[in-house]
Amino acid sequence: MTESPTRRPAALREGSRRSQQDLMQAGYALLEEGGVDALTVAAVAERAGMAVGSIYRRFGDKEGLLLAIQRAFTDNLQAEIMEHMSPERLRILRDPAVTVAEAVGAVTDAFQAHEALLRVFLLLGTRHEAVRIEGSRVSIEGNRHFAETLRHTPIAHADSEAALDFAYRLIYASIAHRVTQGEFLESDRPLPWNELRSHLQTAVVSYLLDAPEGS
Repeated sequence: MTESPTRRPAALREGSRRSQQDLMQAGYALLEEGGVDALTVAAVAERAGMAVGSIYRRFGDKEGLLLAIQRAFTDNLQAEIMEHMSPERLRILRDPAVTVAEAVGAVTDAFQAHEALLRVFLLLGTRHEAVRIEGSRVSIEGNRHFAETLRHTPIAHADSEAALDFAYRLIYASIAHRVTQGEFLESDRPLPWNELRSHLQTAVVSYLLDAPEGS
């Protein structure tokens, strides 16, 4: 019996998808374990169980591979945040303070969960323009999604868009600083992730929902 012509392409596409996932997972692991210096085409090929030539054919060189891994990682990270911060999910909470706190928590939790790999890309972005551009792209998308999620929340500022933009900048800057610099750069007082999350939630809820003085 001959194989159906419609089945073979589907099988090839599925194999290609799995190979792509294996490559991304291999790249993630190497970056987490040893940073960008550990990411070589040969190391990724060995970890993924693929031929070096097939990686060169897919990505061209190490930089192409690095950017493909970053793009896959940032897209997955953004999807994870959006799943936990979807307007449909948060709209049923009714209490604006709880809604804002959940949105802040969604961003914080995702960054904490992927702290090691985020550190690699955030630090690399300070000296690698293409990595910085990709990081900026996904961060701006996150900002827009944060604002869209809280669009129906009663923001206590005349310019609600500017207030939401600042709130996201505050969240992102605090978490990115924590990821890249650790817990004790500016203080020797312990601040575990759960406490950082709670303090950020309190600060952002207060900023967005409490009427500014003189308003």
